[in-house]
Amino acid sequence: MEAINIRQVTTSQLADDEVVRRVLSGKKEWFEILIRRYNQTLYRVIRGYNVAEDDIEDIMQEAYLRAYENLDQFRGNSTFSTWLIRIGINETLQLKRKSKHFTLKVEDDEVQNKMMQIQDTQPMQPSNPAARVLIEKVIDRLTEKYKIVFVLHELEGLDNEEISQCLGISLSNVKVRLFRARKMLRDELLNLSLDTSVFEFGNSRCDRVVNTVMRHIT
Repeated sequence: MEAINIRQVTTSQLADDEVVRRVLSGKKEWFEILIRRYNQTLYRVIRGYNVAEDDIEDIMQEAYLRAYENLDQFRGNSTFSTWLIRIGINETLQLKRKSKHFTLKVEDDEVQNKMMQIQDTQPMQPSNPAARVLIEKVIDRLTEKYKIVFVLHELEGLDNEEISQCLGISLSNVKVRLFRARKMLRDELLNLSLDTSVFEFGNSRCDRVVNTVMRHIT
């Protein structure tokens, strides 16, 4: 078995096609490079279908196994990431059809003529843990068909054509869904900012502070 530095190769410029070629030539250990390279992407894609957190890893494993078993069918007509994403989506949808555990959220939001980019302001950067949690919470509220398009475009950096290939929908449909997703996110963030319950101190916490202070002054 060839000794390789997985971390170094994962972050190197070695193309996916070359890694695939080496796996198909018998160097099975090189498949780990592809797994590490696309774990984040696959996680986000599957999560975009409102799958319970406990089930995501199982689906990821099934997707990787399916990809490995059919690796010789990868022809390079699309990028490896697009090919893998399609497999991940298929695995997710198959399990959703088999189990009542997976359900869709239903939302009916009107479309308006403004768009929002949540990356524009410093407080919304992923380096801010509180902001990241807030953004994840808001994204999770999106209807599935809008959420997956937003995740692929804004978080994974796929262009509209690649998203069209992954989801099997028209280019115009991708644009419409992305527009609506941004609009919904903007509205959700605005609603949260106007929610008086945000950062609410709470009765128990208030009582605790009162009791502590009073013990010190009496």
